[in-house]
Amino acid sequence: MNVIINKEIKIGHLSTSYHTNWILMGNDELEKSLKMKVKWELFGTGPLMVEAFKNGELDIGYMGLPPALIGIDNGVPIKCVAGGHVEGTIMIGKRRHHKTISQLNGDMYKVLAQFKGSTIGTPSVGSIHDAILNYYLENHNLKDEIKVKNYKQAEYIAVDMEKGLLEGGVGTPALAVFAKTIMDSHLIIPANHLIANNPSYGIFFHENLIKNSPDLVLRFLEHHKKACYLLRNSQDEAAEIISKTLTILNNNKDYAKAVLEISPKYCIALSEGYLRSTEGFVNTMYRLGYIKEKLSNERIYNFDFVNQVHPEEEHYSHGD
Repeated sequence: MNVIINKEIKIGHLSTSYHTNWILMGNDELEKSLKMKVKWELFGTGPLMVEAFKNGELDIGYMGLPPALIGIDNGVPIKCVAGGHVEGTIMIGKRRHHKTISQLNGDMYKVLAQFKGSTIGTPSVGSIHDAILNYYLENHNLKDEIKVKNYKQAEYIAVDMEKGLLEGGVGTPALAVFAKTIMDSHLIIPANHLIANNPSYGIFFHENLIKNSPDLVLRFLEHHKKACYLLRNSQDEAAEIISKTLTILNNNKDYAKAVLEISPKYCIALSEGYLRSTEGFVNTMYRLGYIKEKLSNERIYNFDFVNQVHPEEEHYSHGD
């Protein structure tokens, strides 16, 4: 099915509060720039967004790399044209039961071994959080000793931890902030300890849009870049916009800012670290049977647009 892009552009996004869509949704600048109606659609998970791309129902999507890799492996016509954030996965545990990775001298095995015989919650199968958790369980030979339960909505992980149905959770920084509001939890593995530079999300375009409207791709990335700058350098302003746009936050600026501060690595570049981390995911997902072949960069990315919009050094680890 061809994607119709002449009067309306359809953009899929997640509830993740540090994605730039919440900034772009806070004003009408994008619509004015693109000269067309922008229809924003919220998805519970990345795999559901991939299905929408497959059915020709989306033009642009904000999502993690693992679900997109599964889609590309299955012939979904999408390409990643820009990054957005790295190191967006954390792990939480119960404060009275679980020690942090710093308390255990950086030993990942000892952190995970605390959960032997119990269950850890994570978003849906194929999500970046699910892939990272399974990567470490496999590496430390713990897949048979720790059960993983997948959720379509990350907030239910914290709810089930509070009920005693789970011992731990792996997800976005928002999970850590939300869990602290309902239970005595704490961050036991910060984002920078779970695979350096892991691609929290990327901007994916349907290949029809890339082919037929390259100027539109460039204009979108200019707005995406501007929003990333705001997330890095003006977090009070960004948090205020997000708290109003993401209605479930109910104008709670402090909550939004707490999420932004956990892993403030926002940029649109497809950096070397971003690409190396993705290659690691490809190898792991192939080994675990998530994908049928090891995808090349040419299958995953289109670098033409981001190289024009962001020719300077990446900002994930360098300045403003």
